[in-house]
Amino acid sequence: MAWSPGWRAFALLATNRWGVFPKAAGRCSPPLFSWGHCPWRGTESFLDPEMKAFLEANTEVTRSGSLTPEIQLRLLTPRCKFWWERADRWPHGDPYWAIYWPGGQALSRYFLDNPDIVRGKSVLDLGSGCGATAIAAKMSGASEILANDIDPIAGMAITLNCELNQLNPFPILTKNILDLEQDRWDLVVLGDMFYDERLADSLHQWLKNCFRAHRTRVLIGDPGRPQFSGHSIRHQLHKVVEYSLPETTRQENNGLTTSTVWDFQP
Repeated sequence: MAWSPGWRAFALLATNRWGVFPKAAGRCSPPLFSWGHCPWRGTESFLDPEMKAFLEANTEVTRSGSLTPEIQLRLLTPRCKFWWERADRWPHGDPYWAIYWPGGQALSRYFLDNPDIVRGKSVLDLGSGCGATAIAAKMSGASEILANDIDPIAGMAITLNCELNQLNPFPILTKNILDLEQDRWDLVVLGDMFYDERLADSLHQWLKNCFRAHRTRVLIGDPGRPQFSGHSIRHQLHKVVEYSLPETTRQENNGLTTSTVWDFQP
């Protein structure tokens, strides 16, 4: 079975084939660090030569088929060998970072079109994946960025994607941020993270705590998945902007046609 209809489908159906939560989900350990000693790493930590060579050989640099042709990314595409292999042939953790998901596309487009939203601000990109939203924030003038994804290989991909876009890579955190004490950020952004009820509940509580403690603005990108549309957080959201998705993104996401940026107002 090609990966195209298989592993992508989990995000729409909330049935993860591998039985784990990707991105910033799922681990239930107690808080480990205060933010003053947070385990984020500089980009040099992710520049393992062997892994870098593997990713460069098995992804394609592309800027087409998304809402943000200004941003180049290394992604898995139909021209990549592993696109057509069985999922268990991929030798590393599930490569959710290798897709430019539609919620992240909407957030990135919004920042590029409205740079005042992030200019001079500190931004946390939660569940960063390929890093596109953090990259868009950097391009738009954010003063401080932290990209968070629990997959260390995503950290390598984010670093490579920064370099593709002539940006100095920003810090990357590969711990589950939901388990850590909250720091003060001007803006927290997350795209495509509401695909599982238990994760959605944890995110909702964490975001409420963040807002109440620091009055942090929270922007959420989502293409209207049922797990998001039916969650109680929807009653605390204000629609900012809705984008029509490019045809390629529609085909890759089982026909989803739009993606929306929401402002969280608990």
